[in-house]
Amino acid sequence: MANSSAFLALRDQVLDLAHLRAGDRLLDIGAGTGLLALAAAPRVAHVSALDVSPAMCGHLERKFERLGTDNAQVLVNTATDLPMPDGSVDVVVSNYCFHHLRDTDKVRALEQIRRVLRPGGRLVFADMMFRVGVARRRDRAVMALLARRMLRLGPAGLLRLLKNAIRLLAGRGEHPADAEWWRTTLKRAGFVDVAVQALEHEGGIARARAPA
Repeated sequence: MANSSAFLALRDQVLDLAHLRAGDRLLDIGAGTGLLALAAAPRVAHVSALDVSPAMCGHLERKFERLGTDNAQVLVNTATDLPMPDGSVDVVVSNYCFHHLRDTDKVRALEQIRRVLRPGGRLVFADMMFRVGVARRRDRAVMALLARRMLRLGPAGLLRLLKNAIRLLAGRGEHPADAEWWRTTLKRAGFVDVAVQALEHEGGIARARAPA
């Protein structure tokens, strides 16, 4: 995403598609600085904000305290091992988290989400949605767009572009999946009413429900 206004627009789109209700218990996976969790907390009964980084979780806890938010908890854990009981969540949201996971771990994360969602519970997430490669037109366009963004930053951007290329060649880069992969994998994981939309930039939004 190019700027904060685009992230705010994407946040609003994710939460609108989640159809939040006053009685919902919500889980935000990869909560980070709280983009989704902070906006969702006034609209639901309870928020669980999960992130793998203890430092990020501490930062988010202090944000909740400053705001006087008393219906939220912060959890340090991974998307592949959700520390919550079966069927304990009404809605799961996430923003730009899953591309950090390899495909096998994305599948494990979806299995965990299915487990913690109540029957009929909703899943909505935004993420990078393309494959690193040149075989498909959209993938080529996205990679060119990302390269142009970095190069506009001058020497620092060029250095970042080179570092990313080295990480990718070493197998240590990010692992985005395209919209079709998500569509197929969500269905295989047992979700229903699956809809995945690739956006104009590198991202996309997916939504689905646990079977009732």
